[in-house]
Amino acid sequence: MDVSFFLRGLVFGFAIAAPVGPIGLLIIQRTLNFGRVIGMASGLGAASADAVYGSIVAFGLTLLSGLLLDLQTWLALAGGVFLCYLGMRTAMATPATAAAQRETHGMLSAYVSTFALTLTNPPTILIFTAVFASVGLVNVAENRLAAVALVAGVFLGSAAWWLLLSGGVALLRRFVNATTLRWINWLAGGVIVAFGVLAIARGVGWV
Repeated sequence: MDVSFFLRGLVFGFAIAAPVGPIGLLIIQRTLNFGRVIGMASGLGAASADAVYGSIVAFGLTLLSGLLLDLQTWLALAGGVFLCYLGMRTAMATPATAAAQRETHGMLSAYVSTFALTLTNPPTILIFTAVFASVGLVNVAENRLAAVALVAGVFLGSAAWWLLLSGGVALLRRFVNATTLRWINWLAGGVIVAFGVLAIARGVGWV
């Protein structure tokens, strides 16, 4: 039974991570500029945040999930400001000319920033709840081993997507020159800022 929960968590974690949004763009940009290790560290940060939200639902932590949803407006504003900051930094980043030499630096920063950014989206709890319920996992909190297996699957599934993405992008880096990287930085930075502005607009109720 626990194996089945793990496998379902694995599939769900992969599926929830796959749509390309601001996190995906950020990881692609970091991988191209700073190498595979930084890209993977960033992806693991996002996967860890997915595991946190999965844990809140799987272990039935309704008080914490309710608190996060009550604070979603402020968290949306904070996340929007953070996205705008990251977007501007991304747009102004100087393309690395020696990614292999720089990729081991800033791993913790890369991990923490994507972890924090992913956590600023409390409605993710609602997605987890809806999907868990749709596949019969509403009462999983009553079985601790099943809950652990489910959350482990979510983490590994999400991490698998980010590792595949950063690894695939890293293979393309050799074909990208500094000028192309600069354009990619500007484009990715602009899109991330747009996501940030949208998050702020939602937080204040404009959209």
